[in-house]
Amino acid sequence: MNAISIQNINKHFYDPVEFQVLKNISFDVKKGEFVSIVGKSGSGKSTLLYLLSTMDTNYKGNIAINGTQVTGLSQNELAKFRNEQIGFVFQFHFLLPEFTVLDNVMLPALKLNKRTKDEIEAEAIASLHLLGLKGNEYKKASKISGGQQQRVAIARALINSPSIIMGDEPTGNLDTKNTNIVFDVFKELAKERGQTIIAVTHDDEFAANCDRIIELSDGKLISH
Repeated sequence: MNAISIQNINKHFYDPVEFQVLKNISFDVKKGEFVSIVGKSGSGKSTLLYLLSTMDTNYKGNIAINGTQVTGLSQNELAKFRNEQIGFVFQFHFLLPEFTVLDNVMLPALKLNKRTKDEIEAEAIASLHLLGLKGNEYKKASKISGGQQQRVAIARALINSPSIIMGDEPTGNLDTKNTNIVFDVFKELAKERGQTIIAVTHDDEFAANCDRIIELSDGKLISH
């Protein structure tokens, strides 16, 4: 079964001048696949990821996620869909510095309000342990290292058990040790939990160890 199916995606920017950033992109990603999107700066890979994440709806073509046609849904419908189906990891962690690590991870689930606070806390602690952060639960987010902060952000992305996890340079600011921890967790999530992982990366080694590489050049798909 396909987790993502995109057909004939075209995307333009209009400021300061008209520029076509994505040109007739079509591909599928299977459930439980770990895929990297690569290409030089300006190739359109981050733009493509934001379309897949449903955060950018200004494009032509069709995107289906887990069998749901997301193209054409309202912003409210997309927000609900995103919260339930997609976990997103940015290059910069965007943690709330004065909140504890545990509180940061719990926030999206508390917002979704589908489980008790105790259930959410237990899940958050389990995710933090999976990411090698045992013992950091009650520290303020500002008091841990950059590598640890990024792993907290990944734990936060996992809290609602999304079927798809998307990362925009999720290891871009990490050293080799932390990059390997993150990669191994993503690999385990895909293999053991059947979660689909899509990561934009400049890291050739990271990409080479994924199940598949999708490569863009000047807005065109050159391999998938």
